[in-house]
Amino acid sequence: MATWGNFSLLDSGSPLMEQLNFFHDHTMLILLLITILVSYIMMSLFFNKFTNRFLLSGQNIEIIWTILPAMILLFIAFPSLRLLYLLDEINKPSITLKAIGHQWYWSYEYSDFKKINFDSYMIPTNDLNLDGFRLLDVDNRTILPLSTPIRVIVTAMDVLHSWALPALGVKIDATPGRLNQTNIYMTRSGLYFGQCSEICGVNHSFMPIVIETIPTKYFIKWIYSK
Repeated sequence: MATWGNFSLLDSGSPLMEQLNFFHDHTMLILLLITILVSYIMMSLFFNKFTNRFLLSGQNIEIIWTILPAMILLFIAFPSLRLLYLLDEINKPSITLKAIGHQWYWSYEYSDFKKINFDSYMIPTNDLNLDGFRLLDVDNRTILPLSTPIRVIVTAMDVLHSWALPALGVKIDATPGRLNQTNIYMTRSGLYFGQCSEICGVNHSFMPIVIETIPTKYFIKWIYSK
C-alpha cells in the first residue's frame, strides 16, 4: 500500500508487477543517460568559443542524430512490447473472479463455485477500527488464493469505472455492456489495496478495492463456509 513517505513504485506482489518495475528502471536509466548527454552538450555550447560562419550542412552529424535516437527507441520498444503481451496472456486460469462496478461500490462473483457473490462497500471513517485504513478498508474483502492463476472479468452496471491494484500491476476499465479481462498471480500473502481509477461521479474516491490473499487450503475452507 502506498503511504505518504513513498517516492517510488510499490513493492511488487506479482511477477507482472516485478517486470513492470524492471522496465521502469530500464527506461529511467536510458532517460538519465540522455539527460546527462544533452546537458553536457548544452553546457559546452555556452562555454566554448568555436564558431563556423560558413557551415551550411553536415551530413555526418545528421545521420548520427537520426540513427542514434532510433536505436534508443528500439531499446525501449522491444522490452515494452514483450511486457505488453505478457500482461494480456491468460494461460489456463484456475479461478475466475467477476468484478462489477457500481456507483459507488464493487460487486464480486465467484462463478466457478456455488453461487458466491457479495457487495464491497467502503467502511466509513466513524466505523473504522483503530488498525483500519481510512478511505481504503471495505466491509467485505475479496478473498483469493496464493500462487494461483486467476482470471478477473470486469464490467460496470452504470458508468465507466476502473478496477486498479497498483501492487499487482493491474488497471482495467469497467465498461457498461462490455466484459474486459485480465489475469493476476499473487506471490505474497497479505492485503492489496486499490481504488477506482476512473472519475465516475461525486463519490468516485469512496469505492476502494481490497484483495486478501491466503494459502489455498484456507481459501477452500472459506469457500465451503459460504
